[in-house]
Amino acid sequence: MISILSRLFRLRLALLNGVAALGGYLLFPAKAELATLCALFIGVSFLAAAGSALNQVLERSSDALMRRTRNRPIPAGELSVAAAGGIGLACLAAGVLVLVAVAGTLPALLGAAALLWYLAVYTPLKRRTPFALALGALCGAAPPVIGWCVAGGSPADFRVVLLAGVLYLWQVPHFWLLQRRHADDYRRAGFALFTPAGNGGDLAPVCRLWLAAMVAGALMLPAFGIIGEYRAAWCVAFCAPLFICALKRREPALFACLNLFPVLVTLALCVGR
Repeated sequence: MISILSRLFRLRLALLNGVAALGGYLLFPAKAELATLCALFIGVSFLAAAGSALNQVLERSSDALMRRTRNRPIPAGELSVAAAGGIGLACLAAGVLVLVAVAGTLPALLGAAALLWYLAVYTPLKRRTPFALALGALCGAAPPVIGWCVAGGSPADFRVVLLAGVLYLWQVPHFWLLQRRHADDYRRAGFALFTPAGNGGDLAPVCRLWLAAMVAGALMLPAFGIIGEYRAAWCVAFCAPLFICALKRREPALFACLNLFPVLVTLALCVGR
């Protein structure tokens, strides 16, 4: 059952959302409370798990057509649609209740709104336009804003907006590389693919440009005092490999670096406190 739930929740992705929320919390200039940190991580992870489960309910037909998703619990016959939906709704309720208990209604409303946007806007748009990710990435930028609000900050503060913007920029090249790896699967399932012209198997110029914007955004964190200036080396240390891998056409290494990027940003915020 643990394996089934792990695949239903896409556990690593759910936990990554929890880590991103911790980044927003740690960014706020106040003493961090361990109990609040734990509750925030659990609440946001629950919401992300709910999004995964409910998304798999909505996309069960597409999942059955794709090699990378056909072993998910619903197409594999390990869970019924009703059971997966019930588990997803239970996780949604748990995440909302935890956030309300620890910080009031605003963080919970932000989390619920991001989940609704993911399911009602991004999910159906994936079949209609290859640019759906530009809207869907807003959901992935929400966790640090939730964490910031849990700490007592305003969601309009430029510091958390900049951090959320960096994570927004991160999602797009990350998904493009994932899409390139599984392009046949996505076409088989009827999803609209973004396929900009490139030089053979090389990254397209627009992908390189997006990576450059992401790195520039990360380097603005110390420039605007969000990460202490003496921690600027952290930003350089985890941005440099992205440039090197892109220039050397090391796509697997680039994908691995992108996977680690949100965790490294959170660590920089933690150490820089």
